[in-house]
Amino acid sequence: MTVRFKTADVDGLKVFYREAGDATRPTVLLLHGFPSASHMFRDLIPELTSNYHVVAPDLPGFGMTEQPAREQFAYTFENIANVVDRFTEVLGLDHFAIYVFDYGAPVGFRIAVKHPDRITAIVTQNGNTYLQGVSEAFAPVQAYWKEPNQTNRDALRGFLAPETTLFQYTHGVADPSMVSPDGRNLDDHYLARTGNDEIQLDLLLDYQTNVALYETIQAYLREHQPPLLAIWGKNDPFFIPPGAEAFKRDVPAADIRFVDSGHFALETHAPEIGAAMREFLAKHVS
Repeated sequence: MTVRFKTADVDGLKVFYREAGDATRPTVLLLHGFPSASHMFRDLIPELTSNYHVVAPDLPGFGMTEQPAREQFAYTFENIANVVDRFTEVLGLDHFAIYVFDYGAPVGFRIAVKHPDRITAIVTQNGNTYLQGVSEAFAPVQAYWKEPNQTNRDALRGFLAPETTLFQYTHGVADPSMVSPDGRNLDDHYLARTGNDEIQLDLLLDYQTNVALYETIQAYLREHQPPLLAIWGKNDPFFIPPGAEAFKRDVPAADIRFVDSGHFALETHAPEIGAAMREFLAKHVS
């Protein structure tokens, strides 16, 4: 299995991505979350490449993808989704399954709503689109939405601290020694880049647009009934299990599974999640 590390020019923006597998086979697009990048898929990609073409970009402002100044690029989920949408077109990806996690969910679901004909299947791993899935951990962020002043903005800077990254990686994990420090340390490196803190705070403010879009996404799911696997770290403190179970309301045939892990479930359960994906994709993606 060979992973190639590439950069695509997306309308002048340099987007870094990982690519593996035979490009003539069905494509799976992996979309990462906060505060990570495509490196979070380092253990999942080998689980898929025997049968699938796998592409994993870094979102704008994350990982190795270019980080334009806020004056040049508005860091909203709509803009990021537009970049990823164009990225798929630049690469010539006409049809693909999506794996969405955390921030990757509002990005991937926006693309699905815009291009339902391009989506062959959806795998959501702690990628929420239901109010039932939002935990009380979002209370400080919701306070910022209600009153977007500097005091409430500054109150969220703790979300960007190394201690919080460690918490995200290890909370709910039965044996924290299974969690490699490499991923979280790399995330902290990217968060520490000049100006990235303000980018992340912009996105935390804009996250309210994702919640506002939940009903639109749910309508898409009801109308198009995409094959859907929700595989969740059941101990996630941010996106809780009812968010996974809620997919059944709109896609009754959805496959709902849980693993005994936290938010970054791939850190401990990549083989199990990979096996579930192979089983699911074999049924629905030819």
